[in-house]
Amino acid sequence: MKFMTIGTALICILLLAACGSTTTSRVATGTGMGAASGALIGSLSGNAGRGALIGAGVGALGGVLVDEHQRGSFSNN
Repeated sequence: MKFMTIGTALICILLLAACGSTTTSRVATGTGMGAASGALIGSLSGNAGRGALIGAGVGALGGVLVDEHQRGSFSNN
């Protein structure tokens, strides 16, 4: 049951990963989704607070990377 919950959460996060049209909204969306998923995964191991903090950091980094990709910073040219 735990794996199904984690899998469902990760699928939802991936579906919402590109939300936003500005740098701020993409980073904020990534941070929020990371914190929520980190808290969910952390609660399964007994430490939701630490999971939320780690998830927020990873989500913010993901938001920055998505923003850079959307602006074309990672082109091969």
